Formats: sequence, structure tokens, C-alpha cells
Amino acid sequence: MSLQERDIMGGLAKGLSVIETFTAERPRQSISEVSAACGLDRATARRCLLTLAHLGYADYDGKFFTLTPRVLRLGTACLATMPLPQLVQPLLDRLSEQLGESSSVSILDGADIVYVARAAQRKVMSIGLMPGSRLPAYCTSMGRVLLAGLPEAAVGERLSLAPLPARTSRTLTDPKALIAEFARVRLQGYAIVDQEVELGLRSIAVPLYNSRGQTVAAMNVGVAASRTEADEMIRLYLPAMIGVQAELRKLMR
Repeated sequence: MSLQERDIMGGLAKGLSVIETFTAERPRQSISEVSAACGLDRATARRCLLTLAHLGYADYDGKFFTLTPRVLRLGTACLATMPLPQLVQPLLDRLSEQLGESSSVSILDGADIVYVARAAQRKVMSIGLMPGSRLPAYCTSMGRVLLAGLPEAAVGERLSLAPLPARTSRTLTDPKALIAEFARVRLQGYAIVDQEVELGLRSIAVPLYNSRGQTVAAMNVGVAASRTEADEMIRLYLPAMIGVQAELRKLMR
């Protein structure tokens, strides 16, 4: 359905853009920081933030704003209506217990991955991950298998949506090199990311297909680099992950 500009509620759109500026890397922000992140002028950002605080979606200490757990209602309502988390969680729990490592499932949203299910055996990142958490797609193993499932023209479009900063000294950021990496991932059917998101973290991911063979999500296993070498991950984790992948393909329409 095509919407006319007069049908769009500008205030709601601005409020949502303000909420989206809060991330794991930026959980506590000033008005000026939010204004710069979302592209709104300072006065508009201030009104949006104060409205969120008034409604209980944000806390304000006089200088900095932080989101409150009330915001989770928005994401929880969405996740509750999605069949994917309900399908994958039991298998994810079983996989995580079998391997003794944390495992997650995510979907692609713009230039990010969004976690929809997680089974945590160990904490492998400095930030806490849970359903609704977001990370950049270009430097994550799940993001790479999801991007590899797109047509090449669409991949270039996704890469242009946001900057590609080097999160560590190992992060691949050159668009041409990334597109070549996605082609390799598409060919081999899995992605390994070695300390590109955060030093000390390695992960391996596979795509999750529906019954028509379309990539609808990704599943990973994340490990501490001090425990497992990158070249060991294929032998240790990939066979079990492929087994779950096959089970889920039968279940997903």
C-alpha cells in the first residue's frame, strides 16, 4: 500500500528515530548526542526525549537520558507475534547444552542484525545480548550469512545504509573486500568471524532456510578466542549446527 505524506505522523516518526539512537554502545546520551545521532535539531530531540521520560520510556538525570525497561514492551510485543523465536528456541537450547557454548538466532533489519532468540552458556561479549539486541551485520558471523543470502545489488545497498567502522584492529571494512567475503560465505555455507566484533570473541554462523530454500534467519555459536582457535570451529561446532539447520528447514514455511 502506498502512503501519502499527509498520512504520516511526523511526531511518531521522530520519537522512534530518537529511541533507535540508543544502542549497546550508546546506552546513556545527552540531548546533543541524540540530536547528532538521529539528525533532528536539538529542540526537537529535547522534546522527544522529555516526552519519553514523561511516559516512562526513559530516565533523565538532568544531563543524560537512558531508556527504561518499559521500552522492552515494544519489542516483546513484536517478538511474541513472530513464530520464528518459538520454533528455534527449543532447538537452540539443545544445541547450546550439547556444545557447552552460547548460541543465538538473528534476522536482518537494514544494516543490522536483531537477535530473536538466545541460549547463553557463557558470557562471551562485554555487552549483554538478549532478544532485541542489535549489532552491525557487516562484521558479525550471522550478519555475513544473512547478507550472503541477498542479491549482490541488495548487499551493496545494505552496506551503504550505515558507516563501516573498524570495531577492532581485525575488522574488515572495505566494501569490495566485504562483498568478496560474502561470496565466499555463500559458496561454503557458513561464516567465521575472528575477533572482528570484539577482541577475544570468535563465532561461526549458518543460514536458516525456510522450506522453499530462502534464507530467513541465521544461527551462530560464539566462543572465547582463548578457548577455541578459529580453524577448530568447523570441526567442533559446524556438524551440530548443520543438523539444527536441517531440522528447522522442515519446520519453517
